[in-house]
Amino acid sequence: MNQTKSSAGTDTKKITWLTLAFMAFSTVWGFGNVVNGFGYFNGTQVIFSWVMMFLLYFVPYALMVGELGSAFKTAGGGVTSWVLETTNPKLAYYAGYTYWVVHIPYIASKGSGGLKALAWMFLSNEWYDSLPAIQVQLATLVVFIIFLWVASRGLTPLKALTSVAGSSMFVMSLLYIVMMFAAPAINPSASFAPIDWSWEGLIPTFNWQYFTSLSILVFAVGGCEKISPYVNKVKNPGKDFPKGMISLAIMVMVCAILGTIAMGIMFNSADLANPDFQKQFIANGAYMSFQKLGEYYHLGNFFVIVYGACNAIGQFSTLVLSIDAPLRMLLDDESARQYVPKSLLKQNKYGAYTNGILLIGVLAGSIILIQMLGTGAADIITWLTKLNSVCMPMRYLWVFFAYIMLRTAGNKFHSDYVFVKNKTFAIVAGAWCFFVTAFCCILGVYVEGDVVRTILNIAMPFVLLALGLIMPEIRKAEDRKAGIVK
Repeated sequence: MNQTKSSAGTDTKKITWLTLAFMAFSTVWGFGNVVNGFGYFNGTQVIFSWVMMFLLYFVPYALMVGELGSAFKTAGGGVTSWVLETTNPKLAYYAGYTYWVVHIPYIASKGSGGLKALAWMFLSNEWYDSLPAIQVQLATLVVFIIFLWVASRGLTPLKALTSVAGSSMFVMSLLYIVMMFAAPAINPSASFAPIDWSWEGLIPTFNWQYFTSLSILVFAVGGCEKISPYVNKVKNPGKDFPKGMISLAIMVMVCAILGTIAMGIMFNSADLANPDFQKQFIANGAYMSFQKLGEYYHLGNFFVIVYGACNAIGQFSTLVLSIDAPLRMLLDDESARQYVPKSLLKQNKYGAYTNGILLIGVLAGSIILIQMLGTGAADIITWLTKLNSVCMPMRYLWVFFAYIMLRTAGNKFHSDYVFVKNKTFAIVAGAWCFFVTAFCCILGVYVEGDVVRTILNIAMPFVLLALGLIMPEIRKAEDRKAGIVK
């Protein structure tokens, strides 16, 4: 009797494949992905690229994550734990370090994004974009220093604030698509852009600029490893998890395509051939979209203000969490701590790693100062978007590495869910996703017509990753000095 109740109680905690799909969707997808795809890939021509990216990269990526999560269901460290289980502590440290350090450019961009949102809410955005880069970045630096202090106080309630802001942004993204498709019927006299549905109008030109922008799409669809803890909470992992992931891919693909078409009705794709308009669109496209939506519905800047408020809260709360959470994931992990200098392990009374936060301040602050070389707010946002698309996907490389190691190990690890039974095909699929990620990151450093920025985009990942090689040597020297032999 008691056993039956226990089983029934356990079953009630299981989630359906549809619930999993929606959870993953809100984690992976955002309105900014539609804007960046439209801006970098000549408007509606990005539809072809989205479809290819989903079919050849995102679907296998999500299903590999499912198998890793199922194989290591008790491991709470995500990618770091997967690498630790399949290889050794040293490689697990490098995986954890990579996950942490790629957030540095991301952290540097959050202050700029928050100020941009506030400018659209309360001020003339033309005024904000007209400010010299040095003034914009000094303001960003001040905001960044304030939030470094906030992060050092261990304010965990911001996690709930980030969740609320993320959910509201998700709702705004779906609202945009629905209201934009309804706009021509509600306000037929408004000005709408024509969409070229010809073969030439939809198939992109496969030139150098196209391939150097693919990192934007990889960055957009990445991050589904965050849902790995839920693999074994699905009712039937073997059948329902892949069903949930395929549903996720379909939902993301539909939103990407419908969002792109909605944007194509609003903006003429041909205008993106103008570099100045393209830069403005990448930096301000989301706000421009909601501003036009307000015009169609005769509501003025109402949608811009709501979107700006949601985005400002999201940017600033994410800034704090991005300073704190990845750092804790690295320094809380026992396998990683043995390779980290002891000074970085110092915690204050709030449990925050003070010297680690200081190191983030130096690294991200340096990026903020370097971007004083930009020409203005829009230019800086565009630069940061490209830099993030190069750095952030580097953490996905460890996902595919861990998957290859998992399948190479044969029957050593048991998984309730398997992506594909054929071992050779599974390893080839993992290697393919690893190659695509690395290929897009490497080509993504190139900035057409800007040698200085290209060099900085190359140098930044190398400097950040090189620091991860130096840290174990510093710790080794500290241990030798303390008489500890390993």
